[in-house]
Amino acid sequence: MYKIQVLVTGATGTIGGVIARHLVAEGGVRHLLLTSRRGPDAEGAAALRAELEESGAQVTLAACDAADREALAALLATVPAAHPLTAVVHTAGVLDDGVVSALTPERIDRVLRPKVDAALTLHELTRDLGLSAFVLFSSIAGTFGGMGQGNYAAANAFLDAFAQHCRAQGRPVQSHAWGLWAQRSEMTGKLEGADLNRLARGGIVPFSSEDGARLFDAARAVEAAVVLPMRLDTAGLGARSGDVPALLRGLVRATPARPARRTAAGAGAAPARPEGLKQHLTSLPEAERGRFLLDLVRTTVAGVLGFESVAAVDAERGLLDLGFDSLTAVELRNQLGKATGRRLPVTLLFDYPTSTAIAAYLEAEIAPETFTAASVTFPELDALESNLAKVAADDEARTTLASRLQDLLVRLGQGPEEAEDAVAGRIDAASDDEIFDFIENELGL
Repeated sequence: MYKIQVLVTGATGTIGGVIARHLVAEGGVRHLLLTSRRGPDAEGAAALRAELEESGAQVTLAACDAADREALAALLATVPAAHPLTAVVHTAGVLDDGVVSALTPERIDRVLRPKVDAALTLHELTRDLGLSAFVLFSSIAGTFGGMGQGNYAAANAFLDAFAQHCRAQGRPVQSHAWGLWAQRSEMTGKLEGADLNRLARGGIVPFSSEDGARLFDAARAVEAAVVLPMRLDTAGLGARSGDVPALLRGLVRATPARPARRTAAGAGAAPARPEGLKQHLTSLPEAERGRFLLDLVRTTVAGVLGFESVAAVDAERGLLDLGFDSLTAVELRNQLGKATGRRLPVTLLFDYPTSTAIAAYLEAEIAPETFTAASVTFPELDALESNLAKVAADDEARTTLASRLQDLLVRLGQGPEEAEDAVAGRIDAASDDEIFDFIENELGL
């Protein structure tokens, strides 16, 4: 692939090392300029260099902050004319995760500098060298978003947009928005069970380093500014309850929903839409509403934490003791908010620290609106109104329905005289636009 010399940033990291080895073993590269913040002093750097040299490559390993223009310019000046730089692979990156409210200018700069500043500096200092390839290692966090990764998502979104900008100007810049590598790195080593379960629920499947190297070649073969090398569990996404993320609907074929089982994936699961939840609650006896909401909360807790069964969630045990942190607390709040159609407080888990407490809070929030006589009756009237067109086409059915509605009006104290007075009052109170709308509706306009 690359015949002269390739610069790889972040080369002493896990992914950078995989790419460096692949360039030599499969790409035919024999001259490598490898950089990282610590260079030769990085853990595993000496072993990486020895392995590459044993494979026949000449390796220059240097400590360089690619975002430091002077330092990078000095390093590039050492590249011999006999082996000019022909390609750049920018894999460097840093994580500093946290919810948006916890981000500071320093934490944002810590993540953007090695991604954004370094990419711009690399591009500016190499744009006149006639490179055959300039590959930016981005992340799907910039495309799909990342829980607690506002700064990281922003950095990668910039790389993707920058690649589009450069490609439109005819420069060979490409951004690879990577999915999840199975091999742990300095960036992904802190991912725990709840984090991996959250990614799995979104269809993100980790891939091996060998597959990553093959995906690198496949992405390079695509004539596009931005490519997403990743593995997706499309079958799992299609079978799960709830909506498939909008960005994936073209790839996923939904399968018919199966009856819920008494597991973390199904027990007490709420209807897909908040309206369905409210209607379901109104159909339950008052004594069972709290129990249903508690099942909903425990099911959601089990799903967020990756438990195999709802039985693992003690309703009276503190959720922080079960393993929640700031990121999973946000996910719990978001999922319950989506299920109930409520904007729940950011401090939900801290204000209501057990499943029982959250369920009681939800019942108190929903009940005043849901369980009034009007809220129980009006949906049935809405359904009746939506079917009037079918009834109107049948003279006998229309007459019968009109008679029954008149009887109901009398029972409500709205006999013919009262009904006429009510209609007259509505006409008197109606605006000109409302009157004309009524006339047009009656005339079928």
